[in-house]
Amino acid sequence: MPYTLTALTDLLQAPFDEIIDVRSPGEFAGDHVPGAINLPVLDDEERARVGTLYKKESAFLARKIGGALVAKRTGASIEAHLLDKPGSYRPLVYCWRGGMRSGAFATILRQIGWRAETVECGYKSYRRLVVDLLHRPPGEGGVLTGPLVILDGNTGTAKTELLQYLAAQGAQMLDLERLAGHRGSLFGELEPGQPSQKAMESALAMKIVSFDPARPVFVEAESSRIGRLTLPRVLWDNMRRAPRVRIEAELDARGAYLAGAYGDVAADAERLTRTIDRLRPYQAADRITAWHDLAAAGRTEDLAREIAAHHYDPKYARQRARDTQPELGTVRLSDFLAPTLERAAAEIIALTERGAATLRSL
Repeated sequence: MPYTLTALTDLLQAPFDEIIDVRSPGEFAGDHVPGAINLPVLDDEERARVGTLYKKESAFLARKIGGALVAKRTGASIEAHLLDKPGSYRPLVYCWRGGMRSGAFATILRQIGWRAETVECGYKSYRRLVVDLLHRPPGEGGVLTGPLVILDGNTGTAKTELLQYLAAQGAQMLDLERLAGHRGSLFGELEPGQPSQKAMESALAMKIVSFDPARPVFVEAESSRIGRLTLPRVLWDNMRRAPRVRIEAELDARGAYLAGAYGDVAADAERLTRTIDRLRPYQAADRITAWHDLAAAGRTEDLAREIAAHHYDPKYARQRARDTQPELGTVRLSDFLAPTLERAAAEIIALTERGAATLRSL
């Protein structure tokens, strides 16, 4: 019997040793169940070839050629990846719709003696659960039924890093920038680049279902877009209503912090030049020229302070003027050393606990 997914938590609790995605590398790269490995039974070119034969020539011919290719690649996967698996090995296998590819792969594994099962309706059933979770209102079983707390602060106040310190102290946190592969600014794309929209939503959904809905979840203030990816509207609406903890630090300290945090950008002169030029629609020409001069001179801390003070700080101020969320308090950072960030995380948790009544009223 195929394994039926009724909720994403089924994947967290599933009694399987491994999840195997047998779709093509291109399909896998576009999105997959987080944690799955890719053992494709057809590569991208083979999949296109078999699909064309099926639609334009003969379904029987397509199945014959596809079957030969699937058997060949399944054998190679067993030799390369599965020979060390014990007799008790129990993988969960899926393809696009839970049909021929995963069925053929799982049948061969079962003939060997492994307890392979397939996902009913394949990736499509998984994707439907992700969409339901992220795009339904909370009252209908949608995203984040528990309370959110937003870390708000100007650029360079270590909000993303504070999320890690909160997690180290046992708090629940959602690092949207890591999930999106982007630091949320023009300077922000991370290596190896951003995932697809679907892949980001997969990682987000699996993170959300791991949370205890009775406890708050800390998340950094973000716009509705992070790089080229868009946050689910329901999550974004929840964030806009959630109470905030304000993080503050002096501009000089923030400049030094930003120079270090964006060291990868500063080290790439061409990338830095291109990114500064992207600010031309928002800044006077002489200021852009001055920023290029700072970059050419290697004065990255001065450059970071200038861009924060004249571009990002006014942008944050305009946004806050429109915000109506309650504030739970302010945490001020004298520096960005580990002891300071540890104390700040503890203070954020304490402010949230004292503001529990506010959270319950939302």
